[in-house]
Amino acid sequence: MRWIANNILRFRRKEDGSATVEFVIILPFFMVMFVSVFESGLIMTKQMMLERALDITVRAIRLSPQNANITHDTVRQMICDNALIFNDCVNSLQVELAPVSSMTWVMPPREADCIDRDSELDPVLSFNPGLQSDVMFVRACMVVDPMYPNMGLGFILTKDPSGGVRLISSSAFAIEPI
Repeated sequence: MRWIANNILRFRRKEDGSATVEFVIILPFFMVMFVSVFESGLIMTKQMMLERALDITVRAIRLSPQNANITHDTVRQMICDNALIFNDCVNSLQVELAPVSSMTWVMPPREADCIDRDSELDPVLSFNPGLQSDVMFVRACMVVDPMYPNMGLGFILTKDPSGGVRLISSSAFAIEPI
């Protein structure tokens, strides 16, 4: 019996492995912070690429003499061709295009309509290519999946019912007269 008591006391006095305990306690916090920083950088890169693609597409639309023939699918494909970074871009992107009245300057609603990936139906959106000298408002909404949806930043971000994060980019432009 004394032998067991001596072993327990000797084990209690040892300090071997005490640094391991601190490491095991602190490592998860550093890993969550590292993953969150990486996730933030990836989402910001995707947002920047969506903004860039929309700007390039808006420039092409604004200067295009065939503006009357432009369709929702054409604009969506142009944005996806310029975005370069998105997986399944065409099926994750929703585009709105509407004229802004130069009399009232009433802008479209603030809430963006995004793709519902859980639904099989494509909603009908406002897509009006406008006429010469019209002021147009265009908004693109891309739904992307966070890399780690249940940890760090991916857990905190507001997600849609399918678990995706909405990236929204908007712009206004005037269609150049020919």
